[in-house]
Amino acid sequence: MSAYTRKLSLTTTVFLLSLWHNTSVAQPPQHWFEKFKNSASDTELYTFLYAMPKGGDLHHHMTGSALSEWWYELALKQQEHGYRYYTKVTISNCSEYGSNAFGYRPYLLHFNNLLESSYQQLSDCEKSEYKRLEDLSEHELTAWLNSIRLDEDHEGRDEFFQTHWQRLDELMNSPYLVAEILVKNMQAFGAEGLIYMEPMMGASGYTTPDGVPIKPDDVANIYRQRLQQSDAQKTGVTVRLQESILRFAANAEQQLRNYFDFVSRNNDLYLAVNMVGREDNDKGHPLRFKQTLRELRRSYNNVKLSIHAGEVDEPNFHVRDTILLGADRIGHGVNLISDDDLLRQMRYGPYLVEINLISNLLLEYVDQYNQHPFPEYLRLGVPVALSTDDRGMWDSNITDEFFVAVKEFNLSWDELMQLNHNSLQYSFIDASNKKALIATYEQRTAQFEASFVKHGFESLKHVSPVSYGFICDQYQLCDFSQNTNNRPQQ
Repeated sequence: MSAYTRKLSLTTTVFLLSLWHNTSVAQPPQHWFEKFKNSASDTELYTFLYAMPKGGDLHHHMTGSALSEWWYELALKQQEHGYRYYTKVTISNCSEYGSNAFGYRPYLLHFNNLLESSYQQLSDCEKSEYKRLEDLSEHELTAWLNSIRLDEDHEGRDEFFQTHWQRLDELMNSPYLVAEILVKNMQAFGAEGLIYMEPMMGASGYTTPDGVPIKPDDVANIYRQRLQQSDAQKTGVTVRLQESILRFAANAEQQLRNYFDFVSRNNDLYLAVNMVGREDNDKGHPLRFKQTLRELRRSYNNVKLSIHAGEVDEPNFHVRDTILLGADRIGHGVNLISDDDLLRQMRYGPYLVEINLISNLLLEYVDQYNQHPFPEYLRLGVPVALSTDDRGMWDSNITDEFFVAVKEFNLSWDELMQLNHNSLQYSFIDASNKKALIATYEQRTAQFEASFVKHGFESLKHVSPVSYGFICDQYQLCDFSQNTNNRPQQ
């Protein structure tokens, strides 16, 4: 290049830089959601997310999804089916407890709940420790309600896994009560704009008031009949169910065989089998079930798998091993972030990670949200969807999950729609119903967006969010309406 050419090139560059500096360059208009998000108060943002149309909740345990107040209300109503409950209000150091001191029903545990038939089998000393549920004092009822939700800073993983379920105990014996919990969730989720639920809601382990086992097929019929009633139908929420095995149980393989057969025979209602239970109990490691599942796939062609994996502190290959088992969806997947090769392979499908932000914080799998891998998965292209896990014990709802996601990770409108679309696209429901659900979601979302773009927050003036303890405790959002916390004042 000659000196003249170099000089000309330099002059041109200086001229263009000067022109760029002195000319206002048109910027693309800010997206309407970003404008709203950047100016909205937390109350306004929560109201928006409560009203926002939503897809499905693919990961929640039905008996963990009941608010404490629901348990109490519904337990008292079970007398119409012959169930009456007693709860432990004091410990008298009865010498008879013996080997039960540290078993599934620990002796040294307040608010353990028993059927009347089990209560009658206790010694006189132990009977004196229990009260009928309906006879609790105001103070005792408050403590009972708090005993089955994580509402204290010192409570966490061990409290949840080792006391909540043991306290519920025989409250979970009535299929009629659990069916009512399902409808309560349908009503609450429907009010939040959700259109699909796929909870883990087993049909085994139920008994009559006298303790006689009820056959799983009979339980499934109780669920079907309840779902056909008008109040359930009016929610507009479509429901399909999953069975679940306790992964570390000694008979877990036999549970798997039994539930594959049950799901296959009841495929109008049940779609999948899941593996639940503490993943840090090594007796439930995924590869334990490899051979059993290979045997089952020789005979069954209509049972899906969605398995808890990666809900553990240590880096390991549980997510990788779970995919090898045949799972199409991964529950939690927190430690997938530590498996670089698998993370790369999971970009853009075909496996979905069911994300439970609130659960992972309260059960101490992350200490704070900036440690959560959710935004990395989302923005790498790993399919993800938000879900509630055990929302009754968190005292939360599905809106709380979206609020946390937007506040902590600055989600865009496109990302919100993608999460909701994923929750339907990766559901296990049949293709025809899936197509209809996606169409319903897209239509509702288009109408919601058009109304908000045109009228702004004024379009939500009729919306009164129903919130609970989590969002009040964590984000001080406690003043939506007289319905806030949705519980009687104690």
